[in-house]
Amino acid sequence: MRYFITGTDTDTGKTYVTCLLLRAMRAAGHEAVGFKPVCCGSRQDVSDLMLAGAFGPEADEVNPVFYKMPAAPLTAGILENRPFSMEPVRAAWQQLSARYPSILVEGAGGWEVPLTEKTTIADLAVELGLPVIVVVNNRLGALNHTILTVRSIQQRGLKCAGIILNYVEESRDMASISNAAVLRAVLPEAPVLAEIMHGETELRLTDLPLAD
Repeated sequence: MRYFITGTDTDTGKTYVTCLLLRAMRAAGHEAVGFKPVCCGSRQDVSDLMLAGAFGPEADEVNPVFYKMPAAPLTAGILENRPFSMEPVRAAWQQLSARYPSILVEGAGGWEVPLTEKTTIADLAVELGLPVIVVVNNRLGALNHTILTVRSIQQRGLKCAGIILNYVEESRDMASISNAAVLRAVLPEAPVLAEIMHGETELRLTDLPLAD
């Protein structure tokens, strides 16, 4: 099982959801690891992925490109005088792919966050060619962001394997409660895989309509 995990924006809970999925995959018998090609600002996300996934890979394998600046990779690369290169990502991906059958690749920020002046996270996802799971901060305004992201994924020639609605905040309102039903009606080809409540600590793979 291999998927690319993107978000409709930053702070949608991509790492949180990816870790839940990794633990669910391991509980179901899959030797699964996380892969975060580029990380900016802190490597806490990388540490979380390593703890949730199978034992073995080093931090530089899980995260081949790291910037200390908490900004988009394009911005961080300019400020640190180290432009983003796809080559370390390709090399790390080949190594992980040869060793682990199940990999969850977590993007940085949203779908079109710039890596260079001409490439974005979406281009990285296209190169890997994996089906995409979209993590959504389930709140008022999420519909527009989600529909735009899913349609952009499809326009790039990739399959949207599904949408995960994540309650980043504890509170709920009518918009967050109704978003799942609206998305099912508007995007029937991109199933709502799960609604994750704030503070939820476990998922079961059998509850998610994902292909092996």
